[in-house]
Amino acid sequence: MLPLDGVRVLDLSTVVLGPYASQVLADYGADVIKIETPDGDSTRKTGPTTEAGMGAIFMGVNRGKRSIVLDLKTAPGREALLKLVDTADVLMHSIRPQKLAQIGLDPQALLARNPRLIYTGLHGFGEDGPYGGMPAYDDIIQGLSGSAALMERQTGTPQYFPTIAADKTCALVAAHAILAALFRRERTGQGGYVEVPMLESMVAFNLVEHFYGQHFDPPLAGPGYPRVLNRWRRPYQTTDGFVCAMPYTDAHWQRFFIEAGHAALATDERYTDIAARTAHIESLYELAAGIIRTRTTADWLATFNRLEIPASVMHRLEDLQQDAHLRTTGFFETLVDPAMGRLVFPGVPVKFDRAKPPVRMPPRLGEHTAEVLAELGLNVTMMSAPETKR
Repeated sequence: MLPLDGVRVLDLSTVVLGPYASQVLADYGADVIKIETPDGDSTRKTGPTTEAGMGAIFMGVNRGKRSIVLDLKTAPGREALLKLVDTADVLMHSIRPQKLAQIGLDPQALLARNPRLIYTGLHGFGEDGPYGGMPAYDDIIQGLSGSAALMERQTGTPQYFPTIAADKTCALVAAHAILAALFRRERTGQGGYVEVPMLESMVAFNLVEHFYGQHFDPPLAGPGYPRVLNRWRRPYQTTDGFVCAMPYTDAHWQRFFIEAGHAALATDERYTDIAARTAHIESLYELAAGIIRTRTTADWLATFNRLEIPASVMHRLEDLQQDAHLRTTGFFETLVDPAMGRLVFPGVPVKFDRAKPPVRMPPRLGEHTAEVLAELGLNVTMMSAPETKR
């Protein structure tokens, strides 16, 4: 039994933020019902595929769910959703709040209907601020949250992280916020409204280390943790490739300098403790880069292992499926679909009672519409009934 067996999640979100959050809940056992428009989630058309509507990006964030098609612009579509709300533990959406209110799907209305519901709004910005209700995507949030400027401080050029970091980070915030709200409900019997704003979530993420001296009044230093902003913080080049090494403690650095034939640096006051190293981090990492450039990757990996200094090879994305550890732990999983053939998925990273939750196929558009409606005592023909004028 998985932890969320028996929990029903209605997911009206699209693209990556909401779907990634609900995929986590599906991996943990929840019955996630993905509610799509007749056109489907736009990511169904994003990336390579062997079947229309099953694009690579969609496959990455929608496994293990059931898909139904409801047109919420119609009365039958809204009525079906309300019947689903009566059975649900969680409803989550990434629709701007003002649009939901126009069709009677605001939190007040749905919580009045089902007081045990966890109503979750995934928003670009907190509703009570001047940006409230504005649209937002990953690039916008990376820019506003300081992420692009962090890259500028390290590389000299403002740029986004080469991953949809805001969407994915905020999705994980959403997942744990929903789990916290479910835990509260188990103790109080009451659901509630959970708001997950992207900007605030990503600023909180970035400032874990980068608020730095700004914690103090007056500030003791400017924002930004020097060690990770250092332009030399990158895989070290060797004579035949790259190595990722992390001397961190006083003992690590002393062993490294002595091994490299620079015993004087082991007692250099600029590098003897973490406070001094932080103050001189750029010169320290530049020195390390020059030293490591003189030997092969294999030589350094053996040396660092002997010196008990954390180090590894540098993988490229295409190397990951061949990594010995990931292969041994069975991280990547293969499914065989009758229509699409063999499909490979990154697995669920966590285990419960030493067992990994299974990877389940992402749904086709509307694949489960008839099934879910039947559970409500409805049928698909009702969904095509003409709109009732109000």
